[in-house]
Amino acid sequence: MTAQATTELEKPLNQTTETAGELRSIREIVKDLSKPIAQKHLRKRRQGGKEISYLAWHDAVKYLDHYAPGWCYELRRIDSIGGKLILTVRISILCTEGVVYREATGQEDETLDAYGDSSSNAESMALRRAAAKFGLGLALYDQ
Repeated sequence: MTAQATTELEKPLNQTTETAGELRSIREIVKDLSKPIAQKHLRKRRQGGKEISYLAWHDAVKYLDHYAPGWCYELRRIDSIGGKLILTVRISILCTEGVVYREATGQEDETLDAYGDSSSNAESMALRRAAAKFGLGLALYDQ
């Protein structure tokens, strides 16, 4: 039986890269979150006649748990404008520099006739966009 080397992204996401109580710099955290997403965590869907790859919100949470243990998430605002539900969320990460946060919005038609409901879809979008502001899956937006 031969042993195979395991790369950082092949390790189970529930194994953190730091020990309990040890803070890392935001640069290190962003560097880790900016690593390419493992293909096994990407999903595909058709949008606007093109197939796009995306990271599901629950996988984004696992990446944040792995690279930024103790991160925090909050729903900051809910708006309804022109038949659109717009949610603003904030992700906060505790690091050696203090607490660093990024906010983003997600929107969905209030009269949704597709998968999911408007609030869940808007929240998922906002969470992934806020995480992208820390580098997570940012390369996927280049598609």
